[in-house]
Amino acid sequence: MPDEDGYFGESVAATYDESSAEMFESDAVDPAVDLLAGLAELAGTGRALELGIGTGRLALPLSRRGVEVHGIDLSRAMVERLRAKPGGDAIGVTIGDFATTTVDGTFSVAYLVFNTIMNLTTQDAQVDCFANAAAHLEPGGRFVVEVMVPDLRRLPPGQNAVPFHVGETRIGFDTYDLATQSMSSHHVRVEDGRGSFRSIPFRYVWPAELDLMARLAGMRLRERWEGWTRGPFTGESRSHVSVWEKTTG
Repeated sequence: MPDEDGYFGESVAATYDESSAEMFESDAVDPAVDLLAGLAELAGTGRALELGIGTGRLALPLSRRGVEVHGIDLSRAMVERLRAKPGGDAIGVTIGDFATTTVDGTFSVAYLVFNTIMNLTTQDAQVDCFANAAAHLEPGGRFVVEVMVPDLRRLPPGQNAVPFHVGETRIGFDTYDLATQSMSSHHVRVEDGRGSFRSIPFRYVWPAELDLMARLAGMRLRERWEGWTRGPFTGESRSHVSVWEKTTG
């Protein structure tokens, strides 16, 4: 069961950067920061709002680019790691559920990355998140989401589990419920002869479904790429970075 920090409490926060080390490499971070910084400069204040700011993987380099960043995150443990990093104390963070928590001011860009939209495990919560992002944006502001494309073609009839990592000390697999679009990621680790198990629930979501959520929130799709380097999104793409523009006042 989650603690008061949700599924990203102290035990996860303590090793989060190390366990996701490849996502902190420059080839993963720099293209995202380039795109977000460019969008922030397009209009208005040039401020950026990160939903699910975590330990500051993108917020810190974006701040170093001169963009004023504010974050929302439910996990105090993750935010403590952000605060401990150089420059972390210059980034404002509001503790709360990013689907509904509000902050002062308006922003040129809001963003939600690394599949974090799927941490909202109901369609209603995901719809609320789009409405919350739009409410914080200036007219013409952009909302950016990075998320996987559901990989259901790997599921043969009668199977509901797909492995995503098999190693000597760690096994990871996802389970799916196609009727509800719910899924869970399961992590089994064996270290020093001791085993541990952790399971995190998600709700997978389709690109067209996200477009409808954006429309309900007064936004329209402007761009969709396969990733941060802006390669074309195709039927074979396994993820996408989508950009919606706020069209209402």
